[in-house]
Amino acid sequence: MFNFTFKSTDPLREESTIKDKVQASDQFNGKQFVNIDATQMVTNFWAVLKMYLFDKQKPASPTTPIQVQSMTTDQLIALQKQSISKQDMYFSRLGHSTILILMDGEFWLTDPVFSKRASPFSFAGPKRFHQPPLTIEQLPPIKGVLLSHNHYDHLDQWAIQQLINKVEHFYTPLGVGEDLITWGVKPENVTQLDWWESVTVNNLSITAAPAQHFSGRGLGDSNKTLWASWSVKSDQASFYFTGDSGYFGGFKEIGERLGPFDVSFIETGAYNKLWPDVHMMPEESAQAHLDVKATFMVPIHNGTFDLSVHTWTDPFEKIVELSKQKNINLVTPSMGEITSLQSLKEKPLVENYWWE
Repeated sequence: MFNFTFKSTDPLREESTIKDKVQASDQFNGKQFVNIDATQMVTNFWAVLKMYLFDKQKPASPTTPIQVQSMTTDQLIALQKQSISKQDMYFSRLGHSTILILMDGEFWLTDPVFSKRASPFSFAGPKRFHQPPLTIEQLPPIKGVLLSHNHYDHLDQWAIQQLINKVEHFYTPLGVGEDLITWGVKPENVTQLDWWESVTVNNLSITAAPAQHFSGRGLGDSNKTLWASWSVKSDQASFYFTGDSGYFGGFKEIGERLGPFDVSFIETGAYNKLWPDVHMMPEESAQAHLDVKATFMVPIHNGTFDLSVHTWTDPFEKIVELSKQKNINLVTPSMGEITSLQSLKEKPLVENYWWE
């Protein structure tokens, strides 16, 4: 059973340093952060090499260009005014786990990755299938950025540095904010939360929730920073963002404590038998959506990078079939497509199998 004691009712005013918070965290064992349940990953070089040599399925990437719906600053500003009058929530996938969300009249971003590769190198590593629907320069002012953990396909140093003058505030799990500060973000513009800590931003309640994953950007920082999922709720709308996670009992607890949600943005991609505890298979993604008690499911962590051995369309094809079996309201917008929550509630869902 989890320990759900809140460490602070107002982490923004907490006097202790981040180092003190890390040491006091229930997730920190004195040396590194740990998951609630024991997790295993096969990291043996030869096992991984064998998998990529003999188990790789094709097509691993699109054979024709992905159709991306471009966006403009003027379009988004007009949408922002419209959202205030209509009291609606809008969202758009920009790629992988990067989502632009318009909620309570303000724009939010999750795990912004705009670089060409999800890698520490500009010349090697997973390369994007498509360009983002808009550039960072075209983004409107961003109220807040939610970061789930520090892996390269979720925390893009170049993007963070370009966003510094666009973003009012960054919200991260414990320790991740230290990277941002090193990269030039002002400390007063970063809030680092432990699991189950919440902050209130205008009418929004933002909670860092558990996830089952790991962290690290180099050879010597394994699990030195925390990973998290996010709950965002207001009187107008709500959403849940998994970040990266294997399936675990925490999803049911999140649903019971923080749900229900209007929309779940659920990791559905980069799964593999060698790392079943830290990424979800499609049937587990579907169950996670049901566990957190969300009305609509948007599968993310797919369609932008080749990070496993399954075909690039496999996550979409499998979750579509599962959604039909489990009566899940599945929403699969193409990259850059703007989706209205009110429209989802008022009109029958329209199938959009853009990957075909």
